[in-house]
Amino acid sequence: MAVSFPLPSYFTAIFIISRLMSIVGISKHWNIMNILPKLPPLDVADKLSVDPSAVESASQDFGHIVRSVPRAVLFPSSVDDIATLVKFSYDSSVPFTLAARGHGHSVRGQAMAENGVVVDMTSMKKHRNGTGIRVSSDRLYADVGGEQLWFDVLNETLKHGVAPVSWTDYLHLTVGGTLSNAGISGQSFRYGPQISNVYDMDVITGKGDIITCSPKNNSELFYAVLGGLGQFGIITRARIPLDPAPKRVKWVRMLYNDFTAFTRDQELLISTNGRRDSSALDYVEGSIMMDQGSPDSWRSSFFPPKDHKRIASLITNHGIIYCLEVVKHYDDQNEDTVDKDLRQVLEGLSYMSGFMLEKDVVYAEFLNRVQSGEVKFRSKGLWDVPHPWLNLFVPKSQISGFNDGVFKGIVLKRNITKGPVLVYPMNRHKWDDRMSAVIPDEEVFYAVGFLISSGFHDWEAFDDQNKEILKFCDENGIGVKQYLPHFTSKDEWIHHFGSKWETFQQTKHQFDPKMLLSPGQRIFN
Repeated sequence: MAVSFPLPSYFTAIFIISRLMSIVGISKHWNIMNILPKLPPLDVADKLSVDPSAVESASQDFGHIVRSVPRAVLFPSSVDDIATLVKFSYDSSVPFTLAARGHGHSVRGQAMAENGVVVDMTSMKKHRNGTGIRVSSDRLYADVGGEQLWFDVLNETLKHGVAPVSWTDYLHLTVGGTLSNAGISGQSFRYGPQISNVYDMDVITGKGDIITCSPKNNSELFYAVLGGLGQFGIITRARIPLDPAPKRVKWVRMLYNDFTAFTRDQELLISTNGRRDSSALDYVEGSIMMDQGSPDSWRSSFFPPKDHKRIASLITNHGIIYCLEVVKHYDDQNEDTVDKDLRQVLEGLSYMSGFMLEKDVVYAEFLNRVQSGEVKFRSKGLWDVPHPWLNLFVPKSQISGFNDGVFKGIVLKRNITKGPVLVYPMNRHKWDDRMSAVIPDEEVFYAVGFLISSGFHDWEAFDDQNKEILKFCDENGIGVKQYLPHFTSKDEWIHHFGSKWETFQQTKHQFDPKMLLSPGQRIFN
């Protein structure tokens, strides 16, 4: 909660300056009057909080691994509040860093600002007065505040019979947060990541400028910000394209005991990927299942309880089972043909006989499938725990060796993994290489996600497993790229960005020359 100042205005100014001095580390021996002209407007300073609970909340994230304490938290009521504070820092002789925080779903402190200011983006939601998500009159796009949750975007656009086409598995993430990374899920093979589905944006740069950017106007900033890890600006609005929303989905999972067949079938399915191709599937993901509890996970409860025993027996017999998950949308127009169309698409696939399971659910229920798992895990105290995640992009040519060396050679042997392990392919041509996001060079590559939950005293064991996986890939020439990357040295970042590094660095100097934004990424700070 922001601190209020009931003092007379002059003394209020002195008090605020003293607070800002402590934030930016100015010596107490400085003459306060020398910096009075540089004081930000009182209504902005009034929204800076040093309340212990606010600071503590901003010191943590979903990962529960990194703790980094800011000096203050800004609770903005408008875009101008954020821009004013950024500009104040930029103009200061002793600037301080700022990190935009959405729903706090980073896992390695990426949205933290040690001794700086964390901007609580969600604070703006209650001040938008219903304008945070605005669907255009022609229903072709929505203007969405960067602080808005994708869950709320879904609900608001569905009121108009439309919806975005590219999602993340978990919808309780902010629009600005996912667009600063990429935003991927099973729709990405067909529609591209979320960063490939943006018309234009409003961005606050590291100089405090508010700039509208698009592929045609201020394009350098537009492409840099998308997948730019918050290094070039804070996204305050994005224009998202919309399509007619389906009413329901056919949701199918198929089990495999052969990795080659599993990947061959996935690659076949994503080869039909035209945005307007009615024969294409709408979602393709894969995962691995091992002997670590229920066949279901927090990602969704899919398998009927009556099937749990035979699936568990299958896993016991084979060690690892591979699960292929697909979805086909439908509405009133194709309700009578969707079953036939789906059978034609799945005909000839090599899943194990008797292990194809199907559901028919409302479209919104499918998209929000992780929420039910979250509620269940929260009730057991298993949600707010450490999450030593590792997310990788693996070239298609190396995925078989990755299965042998990592899934079987490391993960299965260690037998400690608790949580979903995803493995599913994407098409490179659905991405735009002008954006900052880094992916492998091959046309088809796999997203592999180790979405691990651990206890507070044993997360290091999973981190050791992550390090072993990365070491194996490095020693065996498997050219992986980290998604939601976490590195501790500049050389690692340079290697990660590869040919994009020089442009990335030059653009940083152009839009955030004092290195104020997103220090928690540890790229330039």
